[in-house]
Amino acid sequence: QVQLVESGGGSVQAGGSLTLSCVASGRTFSGETLGWFRQPPGKEREFVTANTRGRSYYADSVKGRFAISRDDARDTVYLQMNSLRPEDTAVYYCGALTGDPTWYNLPALYDYWGQGTQVTVSS
Repeated sequence: QVQLVESGGGSVQAGGSLTLSCVASGRTFSGETLGWFRQPPGKEREFVTANTRGRSYYADSVKGRFAISRDDARDTVYLQMNSLRPEDTAVYYCGALTGDPTWYNLPALYDYWGQGTQVTVSS
């Protein structure tokens, strides 16, 4: 059974930092697309960042503040979040896309998801 498990969420003040981790089990995603999405309260799931084919892509709202990294030997993907803002408050999900990575920013195309971890940023 394939599972993605996120950890590292929590509450932080604006300007603070958090690092999220997502560990895969049941199969490896080495060489495939791994991404982070978030779902703010009352809104739909939105793209944050993805790593695929050796490159990383970011939503404009997080560029320069967030960084994705991965350790395929540990089947783990990370999300380093700096300079956090109240508008970053959301449930954060990691996802794995095993098919064509062209549309890495579309959550509907992802095959596997974690359960989500809450990030709350207070002003």
